[in-house]
Amino acid sequence: MGCAISGSGLTPRTAEIRTTEHESPARLTPRHIHLIKESWKVIQEDIAKVGIIMFVRLFETHPECKDVFFLFRDVEDLERLRTSRELRAHGLRVMSFIEKSVARLDQLERLETLALELGKSHYRYNAPPKYYGYVGAEFICAVQPILKDKWTAELEQAWKTLFQYVTGIMKEGYLEEERTKRNLMLTTSTKERPDKRNTMI
Repeated sequence: MGCAISGSGLTPRTAEIRTTEHESPARLTPRHIHLIKESWKVIQEDIAKVGIIMFVRLFETHPECKDVFFLFRDVEDLERLRTSRELRAHGLRVMSFIEKSVARLDQLERLETLALELGKSHYRYNAPPKYYGYVGAEFICAVQPILKDKWTAELEQAWKTLFQYVTGIMKEGYLEEERTKRNLMLTTSTKERPDKRNTMI
């Protein structure tokens, strides 16, 4: 049971999410949903702690991720990060999103909308999709010690599947927002260009 996201993705009702071209989407079973919800009851007791551990580990294992976070970009001392109010606040925001995702597991359309909007906002924050999977992997590493003997291979697979599903939809939202902005810029630049017919005498 490693600490990396791999090999699965939940299939939403509206589209299939694949993380690679050759990978077939996995399904989140009712058993997986039950396991996630039960484990969340334990995890949420340490929600702030998990958020901090998750991001400190993220910056340890993927220091390039700090470039996305303006506040933490120049912080080299990871101990300083552990006590950072800003990091605690951001960790809580991410944990709040995970909590909302868990609450919507029985209403996939609502979960899809939530993840799509988060992906769009990440475009505005200039946080590209290549980083999304890292957060899920670090979340899994952070919660294993909290869940102790409740942590099983089946539970790990359930969480991996959920994260791949959510990050797949976030990526769609990011790309959708990118296309929208690009089209808006093209439209604006076309309007600003002078009409050659009117410049001829």
